[in-house]
Amino acid sequence: MRRYRYVHATAALAALALALTGCGRADEGRAGPLPDVVGSWSVESLTSGGRTMHGPESARVDIGHDKATGSYGCNGFTAQVVLDGTSSMTVTPGATTLMSCADQDFETQFAKVFKGRLTIDRGPDRLTLKTADGSTIAMTPKPPAVDAPLTATRWTVDATVNGDTVTSLPPEAAGKAVFTITDGTAAGSLGCNRFSAKATVEGSTLTFGPLTSTRMACEGQVGAVERALTDLFGSGPLTWRIQERTLTLTAPDGNGLTAKAASAAE
Repeated sequence: MRRYRYVHATAALAALALALTGCGRADEGRAGPLPDVVGSWSVESLTSGGRTMHGPESARVDIGHDKATGSYGCNGFTAQVVLDGTSSMTVTPGATTLMSCADQDFETQFAKVFKGRLTIDRGPDRLTLKTADGSTIAMTPKPPAVDAPLTATRWTVDATVNGDTVTSLPPEAAGKAVFTITDGTAAGSLGCNRFSAKATVEGSTLTFGPLTSTRMACEGQVGAVERALTDLFGSGPLTWRIQERTLTLTAPDGNGLTAKAASAAE
């Protein structure tokens, strides 16, 4: 009898150890929590027509409960979004900027794919959106970008604004108009002539005082941009808005500009 009880107890312990081992293996194979669709995403790649294109670092989508904003890589966009739980979403494109960009092919394809009904495939570390024809957008989580500060930032003008139309500066003038606002003063270049002026920030408005500038003759597209900026800065209070590293200044008549913040390397 003693021998039987000993064998029985040993068998029970072995069975318990096997069960615990099995549980451990099951836990090891269990997937982590799937990400929420609502959030900030970096566009890793998109596939359309059998071709895969890798997204630039700046390509991103911020998905909210009823809208999305982001960047095709260069041009910004907005869209209305209707979420069907976590299985699909319907995207209706809204406004977009119209700048000429280096990777225009990717931008065009991104805009083409990110619309209509998209099914959602959630993985532990990625989100894949798929169209009815099989095109896909692969995205990975990205922390929300921190907006650059208005002051003590070197801003480079990259486009002019007329209502809903944003037009990139012509190549001849690109990268030449820059300014920085520090201690109540704005200073920089209008593209040809250097300038300085008093700058007053009150809430969401920015007002330039009379501009003092050098007096070089500026011709062609560079001169045209300089005259447009001079008129804008002298038009009274401008509404300012910053999204990530892009500053938008808008006059009451709808005219304005967009400017990019310098990177740390600059």
